[in-house]
Amino acid sequence: MSESAKPHPPSSQAKGEKSHAGEFGYVGIDAILEQMRRKAMKQGFELNIMVVGQSGLGKSTLMNTLFKSKVSRKSAQPNPEERIPKTIEIKSISHDIEEKGVRMKLTVIDTPGFGDHINNENCWQPIMKFINDQYEAYLQEEININRKKRIPDSRVHCCIYFIPPTGHCLRPLDVEFMRRLSKVVNIVPVIAKADTLTLEERDFFKQKIREELRANEIDVYPQKEFDEDAEDRMINDKIREMIPFAVVGSDQEYQVNGKRILGRKTKWGTIEVENIAHCEFAYLRDLLIRTHMQNIKDITSSIHFETYRVRRLNESNGLPHHHLPDDLSADPKANAVLCSTNIRFLSY
Repeated sequence: MSESAKPHPPSSQAKGEKSHAGEFGYVGIDAILEQMRRKAMKQGFELNIMVVGQSGLGKSTLMNTLFKSKVSRKSAQPNPEERIPKTIEIKSISHDIEEKGVRMKLTVIDTPGFGDHINNENCWQPIMKFINDQYEAYLQEEININRKKRIPDSRVHCCIYFIPPTGHCLRPLDVEFMRRLSKVVNIVPVIAKADTLTLEERDFFKQKIREELRANEIDVYPQKEFDEDAEDRMINDKIREMIPFAVVGSDQEYQVNGKRILGRKTKWGTIEVENIAHCEFAYLRDLLIRTHMQNIKDITSSIHFETYRVRRLNESNGLPHHHLPDDLSADPKANAVLCSTNIRFLSY
């Protein structure tokens, strides 16, 4: 057999060529993720959280605990005649937070006066108006001919609703508020000051609240109808089984077994805020910040804001009423379909 006819073992160069051939086929589509990350890092993020509940339930403390800084408005000691506001006030405070190079503008919206009166009829209306006012402001910026490159987002992304730890059932005020507001904003209910309940009382109360939410057709976040796929549904089902979260807030640090922890000290020991054996604060934090923050913002934009947008543009364009249901907010899923079919027409 001639030299040219003899089989040659594959050389290192051939191997290298094979590897190079693999690289030759690489397009680089996955690099878009790094481009998006760099752009997001430059722009920073925005998150607007509303806290609603009667006085004394630890709303400010819980927000400070969530973000491990003084981000919520601590009420100055009012005069006796000013202790309970005559009407519900809406107060916002914004902070720029940075962690590991990631910047976020956090806005906490407080509602002092809610539920503090003898007659609390229609006390949800100022809150509903505030939420809709933010949608209106965003809409007006959006439809400007010379609109800003990046529209400031003051829309309420999430409303944390504080339920008093009665251990019995929801009050009519709780039911009415969540029934109405769940149609315009993502509501996450929590049992405030859960350390005042025994574990048995806590489990009974949580179960009772879930039953009442179902009975009154109140769809709190994460809404089942907005699960995108089977994986989402599986993750969100676990969260829905835990709602409402039984939480304890504290901005006081203590040493426990040589470690610094956030907690509440009592005669019997220290309640560790971030210990899931003590309360469910860690689950709430993960939902709001670590796993579902972007989804909460997406639902605000694509469902709640679009519902408002269709209704307002329908009014301004004088469409006949049969084009849209009487109460757009009553059926967000139908609204999403309407948005996709009618929004182009409405924008002209």
